[in-house]
Amino acid sequence: MQQTAAEGEELSLAERAYRAIRDRLVMLEIRPGAPINEEQLGQSLGVGRTPVREALKRLQYERLITTYPRRGTFAADVNITDLAHISEVRQELEPLAAAQAARRATTTDRATLTALRQALRSVDPRRDDATALMHLDLKVHRAIYAATHNPYLEDTLVRHDNLATRIWCLFIDRLSDMSGHVGEHGPLIEAIVAGDADTAAGLARSHVMGFERAIRDAV
Repeated sequence: MQQTAAEGEELSLAERAYRAIRDRLVMLEIRPGAPINEEQLGQSLGVGRTPVREALKRLQYERLITTYPRRGTFAADVNITDLAHISEVRQELEPLAAAQAARRATTTDRATLTALRQALRSVDPRRDDATALMHLDLKVHRAIYAATHNPYLEDTLVRHDNLATRIWCLFIDRLSDMSGHVGEHGPLIEAIVAGDADTAAGLARSHVMGFERAIRDAV
C-alpha cells in the first residue's frame, strides 16, 4: 500500500528505499534507460543491498524498471504511446477517487488537503521551477488517493499517476502553463474538503482530460 505510514510507525528500510528510488524514477532523476546499480543506490540511500533488491522487485511490478536476462536492470523507457492507456484508466478512477475522498476524508485528511491548498495559493510561476511544481502535484494526488481509505484504489492510482508523471516530465520543457495545470487542484481540493462528491468527480475528470490534451499538444 502506498499511503503514508501511520503516525508513530517507523518505515522499514525496504519501504524507505522503495519510496526514494520510486520518486527518483518518477521525476526522471534516474533517466529512462539508465542502468540500475544496486550498490550505488544503497550507498546513496544509506541502506544495504537487501532493502534495495526488495524495492526493485516492487518497482519492476509497477513498470518503473525493467530487467533483462544477462544484461541487467534499467529504468523503464517512457513511451508516449502509453499515454492513451494510462489516461483511459485514470479517466475512470480519478473521478471515483475524488468523490470517495469527499465522502470519506477524515479530519486529518482535510487538514492535510487544506495545507496543500495553501501551498497551491503560494505558487509563483516566476519563482517556482517545474520540478518543485511537479513535487507539489504528486503530493496533492497522493493525499487525495489516501483520503479515499480504499487501499486497492489508492495503490492503483498511485501507480498510474507515477507513470503519467514520467510522461509529463519528459515533455516538461514544452509545456507552457505548468503552474496553471497544477493550480487546477485548488478547486478540486476545496470540493473534497467541503464534501461535494459530484463537483470533485467532475473536476478530477476534467483535470485528467486536460493533462492528456496538454501532452498531445506538446508532442
